[in-house]
Parts: sequence; structure tokens; C-alpha cells
Amino acid sequence: MANKLPLVNNEFVQALETALETPFEAIRKKNNWKPYDASYKAKPNTALWLKFQLENRTEDTLHSYLYSLDHFTTIYQQKGENFKTFKNGTFVPLPERANKSIDFFTELTLEPFKKSQFYVKLNANHFTGILNYPIIYSDKGHFNYFQNNYEYQSNEIAFIYFYIISLITIIIFMVVFWLRLSANLYLYYLGYLFFQLIYGFIVLRSTLAPVGNFFEYFPKLSYNLNEPVQFAFIGFYIFFIINLLTVEKYDKALARALKYLGYACFIYAISRFLIAQFFYDAYLMVLVFTIVRIIILPLNFVLIFWIIFKVKHPLLIYFIVGQSFFFIAALSASYIGSAGLQYSSDSIFGFNESPNIIFQIGLLIEVYCFSLALGENVILLQKEKEIANDALITQLQENKLLQENMNLELDKQISEKTAELIKLYSKIEKEKEQKIKDDFTQKIKETEMVALRSQMNPHFIFNSLSAIKHLIMTSRNDDAVKYLDDFSSLLRGILKNSNLKKITVEEELEILELYLSLEENRMGTEFSYSIQYVSKEALSQFQIPPLLLQPLVENAIWHGLHPSLKIKKKLNVIFDTTENLQIIIEDNGIGRKESGKKKKLHESMGTTIVQDRLTLYNHLNDQAIHFKIIDLENEGRALGTKIILTYED
Repeated sequence: MANKLPLVNNEFVQALETALETPFEAIRKKNNWKPYDASYKAKPNTALWLKFQLENRTEDTLHSYLYSLDHFTTIYQQKGENFKTFKNGTFVPLPERANKSIDFFTELTLEPFKKSQFYVKLNANHFTGILNYPIIYSDKGHFNYFQNNYEYQSNEIAFIYFYIISLITIIIFMVVFWLRLSANLYLYYLGYLFFQLIYGFIVLRSTLAPVGNFFEYFPKLSYNLNEPVQFAFIGFYIFFIINLLTVEKYDKALARALKYLGYACFIYAISRFLIAQFFYDAYLMVLVFTIVRIIILPLNFVLIFWIIFKVKHPLLIYFIVGQSFFFIAALSASYIGSAGLQYSSDSIFGFNESPNIIFQIGLLIEVYCFSLALGENVILLQKEKEIANDALITQLQENKLLQENMNLELDKQISEKTAELIKLYSKIEKEKEQKIKDDFTQKIKETEMVALRSQMNPHFIFNSLSAIKHLIMTSRNDDAVKYLDDFSSLLRGILKNSNLKKITVEEELEILELYLSLEENRMGTEFSYSIQYVSKEALSQFQIPPLLLQPLVENAIWHGLHPSLKIKKKLNVIFDTTENLQIIIEDNGIGRKESGKKKKLHESMGTTIVQDRLTLYNHLNDQAIHFKIIDLENEGRALGTKIILTYED
């Protein structure tokens, strides 16, 4: 057998394209196989099956190797009546692979003088630009390929190890800085370095490196993390720059724009990983990859020039140098990857990981620049600290001198304040004395109010007893008994309210209605009265001194209506709550002038007492009740009397 045998365009190799989930047993029964040519290619959503036989015509056991760069390669080799299964491929975890050393070579063992039937299932996780057609290598061909490929990758592997070791070393130093200083600056830089380190191990997985290739155990995770990890360390890098150059100090709008970009990088990294891990779509991934770079690269250029234009920090030069190498490397890597130069043997970049290596070179130079910047930052902070200490010493000396001057000024102010306090104390004592006098005066007025109210009750009782006496003397015994019963009820209500300073108008109305009922019984049909109001609920909103209206009504009856010779003696009481409270008491009696001419058995005290009570009430309360008497006349002839009480807040 030659060192290698291509399977494509081989007359003994047949191909069949099926659904991805089609079982092997169903494949064996298919009869629509066709010759395998270059038109057949492994795809993400379908399976490409190859069928061929290998024969060992020697007396030795032969070892051949199937070479395939497809992500999933499953080989079924006939062993008697059964088939033995081998799995390999870049997306197959290391414990499940038939070949633990190389994911693209699968060993095929051929027993002496026997034929073996082979079925090979090829599947791709996503589309690649690699032209991959399976090849059968002999034992010698496999060894030569492996040796040549390892030597070909040795420089790549060496650089990736150097990149990883450099990052680990710097991370150790940064952890010490962060633990000692507890500053967010070092935390952001650690995040930046950590995700770069993850990126380094991801790149290492695609090589033949014998050490540190732990992503071989998680190949799908490695692939899905490739893009998110890059945006994660870019996000940390942005927040690191904001803190290192104190961007917010120079331009708050720029700092906000950078923060938004940093958050956008984190959000994209997380979203990209979740979509790739659980909802992978090859076309969508390529589209998003392109769109994001079309947006991010110009935006980064704008922000970089904005930083250079606005920020005047001493460490800005490190940012410019590091960022320049990063962008040159990023653009070069993007160009090499999109042009496929890593697959061209004629190009200086014609090695498998050239885009990643170029990008990592730019990253590493940027890391060195920022590591130097952090060292310079420590020196700047130390200088600032020394300047601050000198300023503090100077300030302390100035403070000492200022303290001495302040003590002198304070002594002077204390003397002045002492004199002011003595004056203020004298003033307070006078005000206190005046307040005592005012309180005493108010107590006197309240006492007078109680005395006036005590005068009111005997006056009313006298008039009521006189009315009972009159009924008895005129032989109206039944009316006298009824009057006496109603009088006792009225008296209980009066006694109940006599100790109160205020009652509602609604409560006063109840006393007034009871009293007028008594008077109506006493005077007979010649006397009539009316009480007008909208609602008792409206009257309950106002408060007045107790027993305020009854003396006025009593006075109108006894001194206005009782002496009148009119056939109909009328009394109207109106409670008007349209705007505020207004109480109108109107009678058609003889009027004040005529009443003053008549001799009375006792002096009329009701009106006088009410006026005195209102004077004291208005003095002691925030509300005021105004009292007014109007003589009703027509061409000099008395028609009666009107009393108006107006309530004001």
C-alpha cells in the first residue's frame, strides 16, 4: 500500500447523503449509493456516508489511518458479523475519541489475509473554508505526516506557550497588587488578563500541543467560547482604560460612551455564548460576526481619537502605543482569516493559526504596555502622595496659625456673645412675665365667661317658672303639667351643655326646638314659629357657645311678642349655610322702642348677656361671631325686630 490513498474520486469508494439522525442499520440497507467525488461535502444538518473495503494481502497485521478534518467522524469496521465503532473529530470530547493524540487521524487495524467493510459517517458542526477530503494513510505515511505537522506547528505552539506563561506571570503580580491596594483598576485588569488567558488555551486546543490542552475535553465549549471570550476581555479592557486614564475627570460624556460600549461587549459576549451553546445557526453566526465587526471597529476608532483629543493623562502614551499594536494585529488577523492566507503555502502567514498568532502578538504587546503603565501609575501615585504629604504639612502649619488667630477671635466673640446673652435673658424674662400676665388675663376672661353663662341659666329658669305660674293661675293645669314635663327635659339638656365651652349648632338647634315647643304650648294658637335650615349635617360643621340662641328667642317672645296686641304672633329662625353660617331671628312684635317704654316685672338681661359672651368668645377663639340688631319699621310704625348672627372663620 502506498503512503496515502485519497478516497475522493476513488472508483472503489461510494457515497451517500442522508438525514443526520438516520441510523447505521438503515444505511446498510440503502442501495442508492453513488461514486464519491468532490461534489460531496460534510454539512451541519446532514450526514455524508462513505462505503469501501480494505484488504490485507500480507501475513502481518497492518495499521492504516483515516485522515479527516471533519468535526465528527464515525467509522464502522466490520468484524465478522458485527461492526466495531470508532469516533474521532475536532468536536468529539477526548474521552470519547478513538485517537487520544490527534483528533483527525483514526487507526484502522487490518488482520492478515482478510477484507474489512468500512462505513464512514462525516458531519460538520458549521461550515468551514477548509477543503477536506478523507485520505487513508499507511503506518509510515501517518508517522511522516505527524512528524512534519508537529515540526510545522512547533513555532506556533512555542509562541502560544510563551503567551500563556506571560499572562499567568502578570496575573500573579496583579493579584498581589489587587489584594494589597483593593482598587477596581487592578480588578478590571485581572478580568482583562484572565479572559485573554482563556483565549490562549482555546487557541492552544487547535494545535498538537502535548501539555495544557484541557479544552480537548470540552471541544464544543471551546469553539463557542472563542468569540465571547474576546469580547469579554475587550469589555474589561474598556473599564480598565476608564480607570487608568481617569477619563471621567476630563470628559464625562466620553466616560459614559466608553461605559456603554463596555456593557455592550459584556452583553454581546453572554448572548453570543448562549446562542452558540443552545441555538446554534451557522449562517446567523457568520452574519452577526460580520455585523458586529463592521460596527465595533469604526466605533473604536472614533473613541480612540476622542480619548487622544480629550484626555491629557500622563499615561496616555502607553494607551496609544498598546492600542495601535492591538488594532494593527486585529486588522491583520481579520484580513488573513477572511483571505484564507493561513492555508496558502506561498504566504508568510501560511500556517494554521496565523490569524490567532498575529492577534495574540498584538494583545501581548498591549499587555506589556499596560503592565508598564501600571508600574508608572504606582510611581505617579507615590509622587502624588509625596506632594499631598508636603501640602498636608504646609496646611497643618497654616492651620496652626489659623487656630491661634481663631482662638483670639473666639475669645472676642465669646465676650460679645456673653453680653448679648445677658440682654437676651433679660428680654426673655420680661416676655415670660408678660406671658404670665396674659395667661392670667385670659383666665379672668374665661372665669367671666363662666359667670355670664351661670347668669344665663337662672334668667331662663326664672322666665320658665313664670310661664308655669301663669298657666296655673289661668287654670290651664294640663298645659302646666305638660309644660313642666317638657321644661324638665329642656333643663336636663341645658345642664348637660352648661359645662361645655362649645357645642355644635345642631345641638343648639335641639335645645331651641324644645324651648319653642314649650312656648307654643304656653301661648296657645296666637303664637307660631318656624325654623328653616338646609340640613342638620351642614349645621354640625359649626361650633358656638352653648345656650346662645335661646336667650335671644326668649327675649323676642317675652319682650316683643308677648306684649303685642296682634292676632298672629310670629317668630322665624333661619340658619343660612350657603357660604358661611348666618343665623337670623325675626319676630313681628312691638319692637325695641315700644318695649323699652313698658314697665316689666324684671329687667331684660338676655341680649346684654349674649353680647358680653360673644365679646369674650371672639377674644378667646380664632373664629368670630358678629351680632347685629335691626328694628323693622314702615313709615315709623314698628313691624318687629331682626337679630343677625354671622359666623366667620
